[in-house]
Amino acid sequence: MAGIYIHIPFCKKACNYCNFHFSVNQQALPSMVDAIIREAQLNQDYITEPIETIYFGGGTPSLLKNDQLTSIMSTLQDTFVIASNPEVTLEANPDDITEMKLQAWKEAGINRLSIGIQSFFEEDLIWMGRAHSADQALNCIQLAQHAGFTNLSIDLIYGGPTLSDEHWNQNLAKAIELNIPHLSCYALTVEPKTVLAKKINEHILEDIDVEKQSTHFNMLLTKTAEANYEHYEISNFALTGKRSKHNANYWSGKHYLGLGPAAHSFNSVSRQWNIAHNTLYIQAIQQGTIPFEIEQLTKNQQINEYIMTALRTMEGIDLVRLTEIGNEEVVFRLKEEAAPFIQDERLQHTDNYIRITHKGKFFADGIAAALFQL
Repeated sequence: MAGIYIHIPFCKKACNYCNFHFSVNQQALPSMVDAIIREAQLNQDYITEPIETIYFGGGTPSLLKNDQLTSIMSTLQDTFVIASNPEVTLEANPDDITEMKLQAWKEAGINRLSIGIQSFFEEDLIWMGRAHSADQALNCIQLAQHAGFTNLSIDLIYGGPTLSDEHWNQNLAKAIELNIPHLSCYALTVEPKTVLAKKINEHILEDIDVEKQSTHFNMLLTKTAEANYEHYEISNFALTGKRSKHNANYWSGKHYLGLGPAAHSFNSVSRQWNIAHNTLYIQAIQQGTIPFEIEQLTKNQQINEYIMTALRTMEGIDLVRLTEIGNEEVVFRLKEEAAPFIQDERLQHTDNYIRITHKGKFFADGIAAALFQL
């Protein structure tokens, strides 16, 4: 089984912290849809397995008109082998969600929504530069549930300067009270070339408080555990049976095809990514060419890819699988590198798995880097 990701690179406005590829000028949206459809047709041989997940990300896919969304879905169904009952996710902003749109999305085949709430408090949303209000953050969830969307995910951001411990606790309590089955929670990160980075560098805004983020992360782990959410990946929490299949496929190394500018594709032995330029992408596709760069993955890169993704999951690194990707010597070296982290209880070695502990979760990226095979 495999997945397809569709990148819709348009937004109403730029959020301060975002470094994804997008444009606030939506004039090219119709041409972009045509190009994505054509790219799918040009790439029909990239994925030979049945498609079990489809994910509309961005940018802001909820900006798509009904006929544009339907056209993309129809093309995917005509071009690829789609598994029965696939998971089809649409990322949506609260201010785009209406009763009419929700009905249209269901008719187009969308059965899962990922809503960019970020916070239920107005001051946080204003600081982030979000287009929606706190009232819309709450109302859109109720609209989606009333429309019959039972597979819902919301994004929340913690550790920002306007978010107090009390308000973070209330954000989590509200999500749990609303019975949201899936939560994606991210520490606010200062990415290069963003408005946030520029303002911090110019001392217009204060820098990120790492201690505050650590406190919020521990609050997150406690609150979600009390509410019976499964912490199945560092930033993701799900009630029973509500994991994101699409994202779980990324972490388990399954193949995926990315469509649209800046979209990535992966087939185990190579990774490729489309040009991050809307105009050049559209022009190339119109000429029958997919504008991408490709990297053939070395054996060590394949090993490191698995270590990095597996360590972020609750299952951890499967040493049997790591032997299949590499060899017994790779597993021996990994155990040696993992020993200090096991000793200080940031990792644990149980049976044939090495997993990150509660204590180590906030340091997952650094621990993974220390385990990489050079």
